[in-house]
Amino acid sequence: MTHRPLPPGRRVGDWEVTAPIGAGGWATVYAGRRAGRGEDTADDVALKILPTEGLAPRQARKVAETARREVELARRARHPRLIPLLDSFVLSEPDHPFLDGAIVLVMERAERSLRDALEDEGGPTEAEAGRIVAEICEGLAHLHATGWVHGDLKPDNVLLMADGSVRLSDFGLATELNGDRGTHGYAPPMGTFDYLPPERWKAPLGEHGVTVRPSADIWALGIIIHQVFASGASPFPGATPVSRAASTQEYAEGRAPLRMDSAVPPFWRALAADCLAPTHSARAAHTAESLLARIDARQDAPPERAGPGTPPPAGRRRLRVGAAVTAVAVCGVVAAGWSYAVRDAGSADSADPPAAGRIRVFNVEKVCQDRKDRNAECSLGLAIDPQRPYTIDNVVPTRVWHGDVLAVDCRLPHGVPIVDEAGTWSAQWYRVRLPNGSGQPTAWLPAVRTKDRPGIPGCPRPTPVR
Repeated sequence: MTHRPLPPGRRVGDWEVTAPIGAGGWATVYAGRRAGRGEDTADDVALKILPTEGLAPRQARKVAETARREVELARRARHPRLIPLLDSFVLSEPDHPFLDGAIVLVMERAERSLRDALEDEGGPTEAEAGRIVAEICEGLAHLHATGWVHGDLKPDNVLLMADGSVRLSDFGLATELNGDRGTHGYAPPMGTFDYLPPERWKAPLGEHGVTVRPSADIWALGIIIHQVFASGASPFPGATPVSRAASTQEYAEGRAPLRMDSAVPPFWRALAADCLAPTHSARAAHTAESLLARIDARQDAPPERAGPGTPPPAGRRRLRVGAAVTAVAVCGVVAAGWSYAVRDAGSADSADPPAAGRIRVFNVEKVCQDRKDRNAECSLGLAIDPQRPYTIDNVVPTRVWHGDVLAVDCRLPHGVPIVDEAGTWSAQWYRVRLPNGSGQPTAWLPAVRTKDRPGIPGCPRPTPVR
């Protein structure tokens, strides 16, 4: 289907188009912003427009069902790893037939897709690729736990936000699990060839569609794991999607081995191989939650160190600590009643590690290490939610300084990745306890803000803070 493109400035409900992003079989996606807000980038959104003009009744029903699934899933399965739906409505524009009756979905706007990132020269590092896979697993684990299968998982539908974090998107083929004990659901016989599991090619088509299970998403995840480490290459040979599908069937029928690119590291090779087990029954043992647990249990490596002055790779901008916490300090919020954590006397200059169950704050800036006062510009922020961007609306009032020693409960291996002023980065966070009277009992310290690596248990996944 082709539709007349909308020009920049074209109003769509309460929003206006700023530029085209892309088009698929049923929808066209535009960059947009709230009408009348000028160049205010804080209001940037993605407008997914699904026209119904010129469609046969059956086709129009399919478009409406696609939109209904996206809206329903957004309403019932909100999570930081799923792209949020901000608004949805039907256009009434009788003077413009190609828009009249079109369904519009307004979503948070990403910086680009994982597909775009894979097409960059060089691709992600092993650490970056591993974090991306872990965050995809987080989104899948939540989807499956709430009774949904994505149904069209692929790099195009894995979005990277401005801070580098992952959001799963495009739930037009999502399927709600409604079988016995929620083990399966039914979907139209649609999908992307390169990411369909072997059993889908022979699945019988009943009155409700074809049977879909969470293991279909696990198969697609296995393909993606291979691609993020192998510069976008599929583990199944072939010059076209159809020929790669034929290679998939040869492997599933035992007529060809699974051959993975040597660029895929051993740990991730084993993970991908389990995701690509040739049958649903063999794959069912490897849930998104169990795969995520394996990633979390991997060795607790220290934060990776970039070379002096090395910026984060293009398109994968990890949030820099300095930009977030300095903005908080210079706005005078400390003078406006912010509190601070209890400090161990003399701990800033001590080379001894803190006592068990405690952790010392580290500020990489030498000028702040040398100060003995609690200067606002040297204060550091603690996060409310380690899985949200580390910005001023996600920082508790309690401030900490270099050398402060805090009680620590547990470690979260995969939160928002943070880069400090010297280029050290980590996605790990520590849950620390705050003094009485601080307003809340705990907060989160990014691992780049301490040199200690205490032997503590992993944290249960925090409930997103709304």
